[in-house]
Amino acid sequence: MKLLYSRRPTIAAALLFTVFGLFFEDARADYTTSVSGQINHDEPWRIEADQISYSPGENEYIAKGDVVITHLDSRLSADEVRFRSDEGIARASGNVFFEAGEDTLQGDRLVINMAEETGTLYTGRIFIRKTRFHIQGDRIMKTGARTYYVDSACLTTCDPDKPDWSITGSKVNVTIEGYGTVKHAAFRIRNIPVFYVPYFVFPAKIERQSGLLIPNFHHSDKNGFEYIQPFFWAISDHSDATFYYHHIQNRGEKFGAEYRYMANGLSKGTLMIDGFEDRKMADDDESNEKWGYTGDRELRPNSGRYWFRMKADQELGHDVMARLDLDIVSDQDYLREFRRGYTGFSDTQSYFESEFDRGIDDRNERTRENRLNINRNWMSSSLNADAVWYDDVVKRRLRDENDTIQRLPMISYNLLKQPLGGSGAYGSARSEYTYFFREDGETGHRADLHPRLSRPFYPLRHLTFEPYAGYRQTAWYSDADREDIGDRERYKQRGLYDLGAELTTDFHRIFPVDSFGAERVKHGVIPQLRYSYTQDKDQSEFPDFDETDRIDPENLFVFSVTNLFTARRTIHLEDADPQPVYNRFARFMVEQPYNLDYEDSDEAFLPIYAELDITPKNYVTFHADASYSHSENHIESGNLSLRLRNILNSRFRVDYRYTRERNESLLLQAEVPLRHWLTAYGGYEHSLRDNRNIETSLGLRYLRDCWSIDVSYNVEEDIDGTKDRRYFLQVHLYGLGEIGN
Repeated sequence: MKLLYSRRPTIAAALLFTVFGLFFEDARADYTTSVSGQINHDEPWRIEADQISYSPGENEYIAKGDVVITHLDSRLSADEVRFRSDEGIARASGNVFFEAGEDTLQGDRLVINMAEETGTLYTGRIFIRKTRFHIQGDRIMKTGARTYYVDSACLTTCDPDKPDWSITGSKVNVTIEGYGTVKHAAFRIRNIPVFYVPYFVFPAKIERQSGLLIPNFHHSDKNGFEYIQPFFWAISDHSDATFYYHHIQNRGEKFGAEYRYMANGLSKGTLMIDGFEDRKMADDDESNEKWGYTGDRELRPNSGRYWFRMKADQELGHDVMARLDLDIVSDQDYLREFRRGYTGFSDTQSYFESEFDRGIDDRNERTRENRLNINRNWMSSSLNADAVWYDDVVKRRLRDENDTIQRLPMISYNLLKQPLGGSGAYGSARSEYTYFFREDGETGHRADLHPRLSRPFYPLRHLTFEPYAGYRQTAWYSDADREDIGDRERYKQRGLYDLGAELTTDFHRIFPVDSFGAERVKHGVIPQLRYSYTQDKDQSEFPDFDETDRIDPENLFVFSVTNLFTARRTIHLEDADPQPVYNRFARFMVEQPYNLDYEDSDEAFLPIYAELDITPKNYVTFHADASYSHSENHIESGNLSLRLRNILNSRFRVDYRYTRERNESLLLQAEVPLRHWLTAYGGYEHSLRDNRNIETSLGLRYLRDCWSIDVSYNVEEDIDGTKDRRYFLQVHLYGLGEIGN
């Protein structure tokens, strides 16, 4: 028997049993009404039951036998449902199951007051889908739209019938989008109690909310026991903050804070700061050996230590953007010592790269860049204004003089290559003004302008010849305060011309194939010959602030050939025409420069350079590049990178990096599912140049439906031979967080 009813809900997003706003005098009647008795046809309710009747004496409506009531995203099923319209009380019994949105309740018997959204479920269970919590008890009281009270409760994110772990308690209070509390809580593995706490708090929130986050624990010989406790503050919909208390047994109490805001999709910022008073200084060789960093010759005599960093993007209107990067640290050892954890260098670097698409200087770099950039981009040009401050930590703290060069400001305007009317010629230009400042040493102004003209010709089909000519004018004005130097001596200028040409063609051929799902392969070949010349001029009289002040002469031919391989296949979709899909699966480029200024032909051939990229499938990526010196008969540099992934989610990575007389290293990483519940992973990075294991790690991850455990070993070796060994055990209980050491 089916009846269709319609009413307008009086309470938006009612969580429980507004489905009972249904009235009928007998099963054959077919009319609609709501709890208030107002007739409407807007929101249909569908009732299915073996029998529906009405008791006038009790003013009660009764549905029996496989009762199913649905409305929008709500669904109620039970063996029997009784509803008193005068009181708004509904009673459901026998296999009660209610689903509203993503949360469900089920039990033996339910009594609910629809108007106040309160009621009691007997011998039942709540399931909070997003947090995966199952909470069951003898009596579940719905005390509000989003709050529950449970007697004799058991909660878990495992299979509730046979949970691997659970927490039992005498009384449980739960607030959806908030937290739950358990009195007299016992943590159980299977059904065996492991430990007891008189009061326990767990997260039941779907959206972010203020409160304590999962702490970190660490232990090391140098620092002793470490405990990091974060507190999250949801300030508003557009901003939040996290505060950190970091206890370091042997060093002191460290405090930190983060503030994040999001004004709109383009305007956002993050500020981070942490610091402490270190009880251990490294002000002599003996203390530096134990408490400092021995990879350099610099001591650390300070006890007040801190790190302030910030990134912000701000839309200023009219397509003008501002970007701010700050990175100020107390000493050269701080980032080397505090690499991991909530406030460590690694987490900060990863966060900035993911949120702002730009990171920070390497932790070993003692000169930190601070920059304010304001820019405006047009279709054919761009304007950038920068204030750049380089903070050399060692010079600032330990040296009497600081000659670090700052750019305050640096303004550049670049005009991209564009046609000049109907002449067929193209023009481009680069211009820059910089004021160089430093506390000790020469300071001054520099203006640099470099326009260039080009004109493409097409002498033959598929052949392009494009010559260009440019002139670079640079002027300096020194701030030297010597009285015997006049304005004429302060002013310097340099003019350099450059010219060149490019000769390019391309041709291709299509081959029919029947391999790897491809139907055709297009092989394209792009040969190119480039010539570039830059005037040779003595520049020793000019200031020397950076590389722009010394332009090297050039008289160079470069010949290159690029091969491109593109596969085509056809995919067939339902109710649609076949669609071609293209994949450029290989690219190979080789480039040979020849310097015309070298008289010796062996030296004239500069190192040949080649690149190879292969991506036959989404699961395989290979890259290789190398530079080979003819005159020295050796490889100048080379890099190999291979990444593999299969449908079982096994991942492999192999990287080889080589630069002659600088570094040579090998990196191996792997993650292999041994079973669907067990994954092995590891990494190995070795310096072949000095025969040093940079980092080695091994680990196992055991996965279950509601928990996982990671066991890993990691050892890092610094350039001074110091080894940092870590043994890590982490248990993740889904819904509760991570516990690790």
